[in-house]
Amino acid sequence: MEKGAFIVFEGIDGSGKTTQAKLLQEELKRNGFGVLLTKEPTDGPIGQIIRKGLRGELNFSMKTIQLLFTADRSYHLETTILPALREGKVVISDRYFYSTIAYGMLELEKEWLKKINSGFLEPDMVFLIDIDPETSLERLSTSRKAKEKFEDLEKLRKVRGNYLEISREYKNFYVVNGNRSAEEIHRDILKIVKGYLYTLK
Repeated sequence: MEKGAFIVFEGIDGSGKTTQAKLLQEELKRNGFGVLLTKEPTDGPIGQIIRKGLRGELNFSMKTIQLLFTADRSYHLETTILPALREGKVVISDRYFYSTIAYGMLELEKEWLKKINSGFLEPDMVFLIDIDPETSLERLSTSRKAKEKFEDLEKLRKVRGNYLEISREYKNFYVVNGNRSAEEIHRDILKIVKGYLYTLK
C-alpha cells in the first residue's frame, strides 16, 4: 500500500478486543500486509504511571488519569503510530482516545473529554466489541490476578452505554456483537477490513 491504514479496537474490559486485534494482525500478515499491533496505555514512561494508577498503586483523580492518557497518546502517535503509517503499514491499536471518553464520562463532562482529544488523528476504522458487563466480569475473574479501577458491574454498565453513545457520534465506527465465539467475530471484522484495505492497493 502507498498509504497506511489505522484500525482501532475498543470495548469494556473483558470484551475480547485484544484477542480480535491479535487475530486480525495474524490474518493480515498471512495476506502479505505489513502490520503493527500496538496498545494504550503504552509501555512508555507515561503508560507505566497510568498502569500503576489503574492498579491502585498511585492515587489519581479521574481528571488527572485522563490527562495522563492524553499525554501517553501524544507520545504513542509520535513514536509509534505515525512512523508506521508513513511506512505504509496497517496499524492496529488496542484502545485509543474513545476509551478516554467512554471511561472518563463516569465523572467528567463528555465535551471536555472530546476537546482534549480533538487534535489527534482519527482512525480509518473503529471496532467496538460490545458485550454484556456480566460476561465481562466473568472473563476478568479468570484472566486477571488483581482487580483494576473500573472493574465493577455498575461502572462497566455505564461505560458500555457511553461507548454506544459515542459510537453514533464518530465516523467509521462498527459495533460488533461480542457475545459470540472469537471465530465468528473475527470473520465479520475481516470482511469489513479486507473490503477497505483492497481499495487502497
